[in-house]
Amino acid sequence: MKSTIRVPREAQLRTRITQEAARLMYEEGVKEYFVAKRMASKRLLGQAGNKLRFRPQDLPSNGEIRDALLLHADLVEGEERTERLFAMRVVALRVMRQLAPFQPAIIGSVATGHVRRGSDIDLHVFTESPEELEIFLEDLGWDYQSEEVTIRKNGTFQDYLHYYIEDDFPIELTVYEPREKRIQQRSSTDGKPIKRLSADALEERLLTEHTEAWLDYLAGNHGGGHQKLFE
Repeated sequence: MKSTIRVPREAQLRTRITQEAARLMYEEGVKEYFVAKRMASKRLLGQAGNKLRFRPQDLPSNGEIRDALLLHADLVEGEERTERLFAMRVVALRVMRQLAPFQPAIIGSVATGHVRRGSDIDLHVFTESPEELEIFLEDLGWDYQSEEVTIRKNGTFQDYLHYYIEDDFPIELTVYEPREKRIQQRSSTDGKPIKRLSADALEERLLTEHTEAWLDYLAGNHGGGHQKLFE
């Protein structure tokens, strides 16, 4: 007689919270992992009744939710994700070349390859003078919106300017002082150092990870413009 392995109810609920948090981020546009897991746990614990205790430390990690989110995106989008990643990297490279005086570096999903529907292009730029950056953007003819965002960093709160630009994909620029380029930030998802990619490093990824599409693009066989890379 075969024995059946019973999964503890708490583990089952953790899995359900992970999947629901991922769904909330993908389908309902929830941006933050913390908010998504709290919303998911509130919904599911409400369904489970008050008998089950679920401690905050038992909630899924950001990394677990990220993995479930990518799996969800794979199931929904399929090969479309690969096409979107290539198109976003092409656009990001063009923008980074144009912003060369501000030493742009790309982070986030476009750098790692973990894009999904709704992802944007996250760039760090470095300057002592945000005013110079604004003049530069205006000279390029780019429309932008700016916002000062407060971030908790090393136990203190710091304000950083963010610029939002609409292109074929949404672009977010975060402004840092040049000295901060040497400081390696850590990801809120897995605690690991965030890797910043230069324009040259991004171009290398296009060549190594999208070889055929990139060479085809360079040869001019892309339908008349980068906007045709992805519909």
